[in-house]
Amino acid sequence: MAKAKNVYSCASCGGLSPKWQGQCPNCGEWNTLIEAIDEPKAPTRFEALAADGAIRKLADVEMAELPRTPSGIGELDRVLGGGLVPGGVVLIGGDPGIGKSTLLLQALTQLSGHTKTLYVSGEESPQQIALRARRLQLDAGAINLLAEIGLERILMTLDQVQPQVAVIDSIQTLYSQALTSAPGSVAQVRECAAQLTRFAKRTGTTILLVGHVTKDGALAGPRVLEHIVDAVLYFEGDTHSSFRLIRAIKNRFGAVNELGVFAMTDKGLREVSNPSALFLSQHAEPVAGSCVLVTQEGSRPLLVEVQALVDDAHAPQARRLAVGVEQNRLALLLAVLHRHAGVATFDQDVFINAVGGVRINEPAADLAVLLSIVSSLRNRPLQDKLVVFGEVGLAGEVRPVQRGQERLREAAKLGFTHAIVPKANRPRQPIEGMTVTAVERLEEAVTAAL
Repeated sequence: MAKAKNVYSCASCGGLSPKWQGQCPNCGEWNTLIEAIDEPKAPTRFEALAADGAIRKLADVEMAELPRTPSGIGELDRVLGGGLVPGGVVLIGGDPGIGKSTLLLQALTQLSGHTKTLYVSGEESPQQIALRARRLQLDAGAINLLAEIGLERILMTLDQVQPQVAVIDSIQTLYSQALTSAPGSVAQVRECAAQLTRFAKRTGTTILLVGHVTKDGALAGPRVLEHIVDAVLYFEGDTHSSFRLIRAIKNRFGAVNELGVFAMTDKGLREVSNPSALFLSQHAEPVAGSCVLVTQEGSRPLLVEVQALVDDAHAPQARRLAVGVEQNRLALLLAVLHRHAGVATFDQDVFINAVGGVRINEPAADLAVLLSIVSSLRNRPLQDKLVVFGEVGLAGEVRPVQRGQERLREAAKLGFTHAIVPKANRPRQPIEGMTVTAVERLEEAVTAAL
């Protein structure tokens, strides 16, 4: 069999070149040519129709609920949408040392009791993996282990073993003999991921890929890598903290933005049953500048403490610093606070922090941020056991947010007795043990909170 011919494809226009050049000969863009495999000539229109078979009506396609295999780790199953799907390809990315390999080794240990599994390692030797399993006190004797980085040998082994779940650690270490570029290059990552995905769809094997990230936190390799796979999970957390968060960015078989919380211990990753406790500080008495927000991460309501520190500016330009909250939105909210509530901070340094290192990406945090700023500026604590949520518009109105009832029920379950919410999120039925104040304007919320 003749070896496939290598060409260079332009990432901008898709044009082909027989050799690498600094400038694409088709569109003129610079440094866009990457190595690729020359595809055979496309079939004619009639040949393509003959190969695809008869056209079917969408209504005639039989629908079947895909069975899911629980991984044995509840927080991971939550993020995946209920478990592993046969033929699904999941990409897990995260910083070095965050715990990706540990999490997958623990999951395979749980699965190996009733499922055939295979762990393919391109970064560690079998002795290193065995030492980790012993240190974590895992009964991993039933896991099949392969230390290999050659894609063709990995696919041959997968075809022989036929595992139900396979882990590839990591996709950036694999290389295909059909390409001459080094492992980890754009062409190698794309080709290896495509071949493994085709194998998963053909055989029904669930494949979990470990992906490296760049210094900016994005997954290394081509963007097409995230399009090929069925689910993309980010494993994140501060290396100085023991808590880890796993978040779904893409999921064809479940909801996105689901959040799983783990604690790193000497026995591996442990599930955190009440993640709200991670993001709440314990104060002996109420302090100024602290406000508790009920945010929504996927289907899970989380209580997060938002802290603000407002101090006199000692420089001509007042500082604005936000950790866990978008900085541009902080500047917008301070302008709304001045215009509609009469609270000026132009000569004050304003610092905002979300406790626990969580990142809040939804506008429901607007009201909590503003109330914590007012509390710190006036040095007056908010009332005890108070939770807040609501989006604040440029006109000073407090807009409703999604799933307000679930947020209030979660806060009441954790012992909070007061809530300030948008008027449209006022509960139809009273919530036992909780007094709910519904507001329409920002100035009403400031008055009710203080």
